[in-house]
Amino acid sequence: MAIKKLIECVPNFSEGRDMAVIRQITAEIESVEGVKLLDVDPGKATNRTVVTFVGEPEPVVQAAFLAIKKAAEVIDMGKHKGEHPRMGATDVCPLVPVANITLEECAQWAHKLGEMAGSQLDIPFYMYEYAATKPERRNLATIRAGEYEALPEKLKQPEWKPDYGPAMFNPRAGATVIGARDFLVAYNVNLNTTSERRANSVAFDVREQGRVKREGDPVSGKIIMDENGQPAREPGACKAVKAIGWYIAEYGVAQVSMNLTNIDMTPLHLAFEECCKSAERRGMRVTGSELVGLVPLRVMLEAGRYFLKKQKCSTGVSEEELIHIAVKSLGLDELSPFDPQKKIIEYLLAEEGDRRLINMNLRAFANETAKDIPAPGGGSISAYVGALGASLGTMVANLSAGKRGWDDRLEEFSAWAEKGQRLKDGLLALVDEDTRAFNQIMAAFRLPKGSDAEKAARKQAIQDATRYAIETPLRTMELAFAVFELAEAMVKEGNPNSVSDAGVGALCARAAVHGAWMNVKINTSSMADKALAAGFLRKAEGIASKTDEWERRIVKLVEERM
Repeated sequence: MAIKKLIECVPNFSEGRDMAVIRQITAEIESVEGVKLLDVDPGKATNRTVVTFVGEPEPVVQAAFLAIKKAAEVIDMGKHKGEHPRMGATDVCPLVPVANITLEECAQWAHKLGEMAGSQLDIPFYMYEYAATKPERRNLATIRAGEYEALPEKLKQPEWKPDYGPAMFNPRAGATVIGARDFLVAYNVNLNTTSERRANSVAFDVREQGRVKREGDPVSGKIIMDENGQPAREPGACKAVKAIGWYIAEYGVAQVSMNLTNIDMTPLHLAFEECCKSAERRGMRVTGSELVGLVPLRVMLEAGRYFLKKQKCSTGVSEEELIHIAVKSLGLDELSPFDPQKKIIEYLLAEEGDRRLINMNLRAFANETAKDIPAPGGGSISAYVGALGASLGTMVANLSAGKRGWDDRLEEFSAWAEKGQRLKDGLLALVDEDTRAFNQIMAAFRLPKGSDAEKAARKQAIQDATRYAIETPLRTMELAFAVFELAEAMVKEGNPNSVSDAGVGALCARAAVHGAWMNVKINTSSMADKALAAGFLRKAEGIASKTDEWERRIVKLVEERM
């Protein structure tokens, strides 16, 4: 299967109250084939809508162009009022790498968008972040300084000549900033105050830029200048964080509104914690928070693990539990319900059929397997049995992590439980993957075979699908085999009351390896490339040959400990 380059586009439109206007813009995005609209997040107080869509670069750029064009037609910036800084109908339009594409490539596509829009629309366009043409234009806040109201005079200055489009004020559309950037998380933390000034004080404590140093009074004191004659600054606690404070009448609270521009440098949960510390020092309290737009799955998982560690609990829990802990700890459901299926980018990108089988209940899955259809079959069942084996090992690890008197071993068992969760999730994904592989073979056999070209294409498709149908159970074998290490460790070191559970996990792992091994053997017999088939067989045989010995050793250990 061809590897797709995927980019995300997150345009911000200066309309957050009139859904009819917003729908006109999003309809343009959805009209482009190959683009998936992931999220539309309007804000009444900010009068701004953050839209997120994803796809391969060319259709994404086309959709962005159409959206910018439509926004210029349906939004009148001369009448716009809102809490958020803005300068155009389409205020900012960043491209973000999602899969198999670099930031540098995204910057090239951003310039293609700027060139296309600048040549066809009477709107000034500036390039920012990784697509910036000048160092001083890298920062969005610098370009947007003065906002829409400053544009008439700004556009007359040579240093503010647009990168694309005319250097003329467009009273209806304003100006637009296009760029390429890392994944940015827009995140607001709620305070138990209505004071914008006090929210700003927390923002200044947290953001990287910090605050201007003053003599005496931190608000009205004389500004201290540095050796270059510039205002000296006291840096904030969080790198790669931009923040301001504002009051949101819709919610009746003040917020610290943050952009996390590098979530590796400052993860979401650490930004939240720094807001909590600052608020407490100033006599306030953080009551919750909200995510604007989408968030990568890892952000939520890292937050869940962080808060579990603070509670001295095992971090080796399910993905769903980690997300639940993150939501509750961050108070993401304070202002409105938090639906992971609508807020986490990986969940939105997943095709509907990707988790069809594992989303069934046990009875439905058993009934589906028992039907007079060839899939799901032995491959899917092998993967599921392996997942159950990993789950049992993980259960013992978590019981051991929580065992009274074993507090000093929490980290050890938590690490084993995390490994078990990874194995379980990998094997569960293969339940549907194996059925998908079989369906691809069937689809290849149904291809036309009239002309010589059609015959050749059909033959190649069959071989490609067959290879996929071998690699999938081979991956099941690898993951199920890795369950033995977990099971043996839990038999030897884990909670002695659960030793039999770890043993059953090993038995499940053996069944999974041998079941998948059958699938590898039957599918390699259909491969035209015999050398490649022989390579697959050698790899599978290497795994299968060690399986029975390891399983017998674990069963013997279980019997000794019972």
